[in-house]
Amino acid sequence: MASAPALKSLRDSADLRHLRQIIAGLDEGVILVDPDQSILWANDAALGMHGVASVEELGTDVDEYRQRFQLRYRNNHKLTDADYPIERVVSGEAFSEVVVEVAVAGEEEPRWVHQVRSLVLTNDADEPECLVMVIQDVSARFEAEDRFEQSFNANPAPAVICRLCDLRFVKVNQGFIDMTGHDRETILSRTVYDIDVLERAEQRDLAKGRLAEGRTIPQMEAELGLPDGSTKLVIVAGQPIDIGDQSCMLFTFADLEPRRKAETALRHSEERFMRTFSLAPVALAIGALDGHRLCDVNEAFTGLTGYSSEIVGRPLGDVELWETPALRQAIEADIEAGHPIRDREVRIRSKEGHVLDCIVSAEPIRLGDEACVLWAMRDISVRKASERELVNAIEAVMKDTSWLSRSIMEKLARIRTPDAEPAGVGLDELTQREREVLALICRGLDDKSIARTLDVTGNTVRNHVARIYAKIGVNRRNAAAAWARARGFDGDSMPIPQRGGPTLKDAAA
Repeated sequence: MASAPALKSLRDSADLRHLRQIIAGLDEGVILVDPDQSILWANDAALGMHGVASVEELGTDVDEYRQRFQLRYRNNHKLTDADYPIERVVSGEAFSEVVVEVAVAGEEEPRWVHQVRSLVLTNDADEPECLVMVIQDVSARFEAEDRFEQSFNANPAPAVICRLCDLRFVKVNQGFIDMTGHDRETILSRTVYDIDVLERAEQRDLAKGRLAEGRTIPQMEAELGLPDGSTKLVIVAGQPIDIGDQSCMLFTFADLEPRRKAETALRHSEERFMRTFSLAPVALAIGALDGHRLCDVNEAFTGLTGYSSEIVGRPLGDVELWETPALRQAIEADIEAGHPIRDREVRIRSKEGHVLDCIVSAEPIRLGDEACVLWAMRDISVRKASERELVNAIEAVMKDTSWLSRSIMEKLARIRTPDAEPAGVGLDELTQREREVLALICRGLDDKSIARTLDVTGNTVRNHVARIYAKIGVNRRNAAAAWARARGFDGDSMPIPQRGGPTLKDAAA
């Protein structure tokens, strides 16, 4: 072990300063260690690879380094003290490409993956003067490999990987095992030609040539041999990849048997659908997503709109089926955005120019390889006319509600403003006092009774009421009560502070 004067001479030597200047800007991390196990210096890259800002935080010597950083191999086995790369450096061992995971002491999960090699700097007498640990942060590479391994194993698409040097299978996922019935260990002990993934391929010679050259193998049909001696029709393709330092070929497969069955079933389903479509009593139309062109209409659609086959192949905007261009644009925007249209009340224009109130729904479907939309329309013109007459009558009655009971007012308000999804501001936009005033409005109290209940002036109540109207967008008490009840707030469940005057029960009476 070097003496104290010798160590000081080493720390202050011009050679060491020059060495520091050379390696300070390297991307690789460099840690200089004295033969007496003291950590002399580290460049910024090495500090960053350990998440520290100074050499002191690495540890003054090898023992402190081991206490502050826990290392393990990639197989999760922890390193013994003697196996630490910094310990092996001090012992004078020459090594390269030792890969370890590094965790901060006290943490379970590692933060970095380091690839380490050693160097020994000697003096003129060929004695170790400075020991060097060179570190590369390979966390990103191994994280990418881990992600690939996880995605490969989790991918339901059947796949196998073989090494190009010997064509031996090195990886197989569960999808391939499920598709073929082969055992995993059996596959990994065989080669491409033992389990021939290119058997009876339609371009077998091309595929074999590409495999020998390590080039992409295009998709082609082939027949995979199964353990029971039968074969399975598949589409196979090959993609060259690198796993670590090895050149490999990734084979992926698509099982054609289920697809053929699905295509047959789909064809029969489409035939049944078209028969049902033609005979359905509801107005139906099929449109293409591309350009919103109509592909077909049924007899009920013709009876409702007056349009028959002359509308097929034309965009709905060209025939002006929707009442206004704005309505057409809004509906088409919802369809393109994938938003559902369920029982939406719209107005359409018939071929003769009559405007009809309708309920419209739209459902995305596929016909063959084309993405389409199935439109369903129901005429509600008679019902809407009756509703408008009822609302007009209610409007006339509600102009003077002084002689109506509270329950009748609420029922009329619900008929006039049917339940819908509440929009706009919510109850959270109102202050506590405004909610108290709104609760008393819902209970049928007038401004004077509210003022007595809350022990405030009439002007204060009128100001609160005005602010409530402005926030929720109404201008009458019954409309405010209807707005509140639409949001589940009827006022009965809200405690109202009693600040003098008659009780709430007396005021309501």
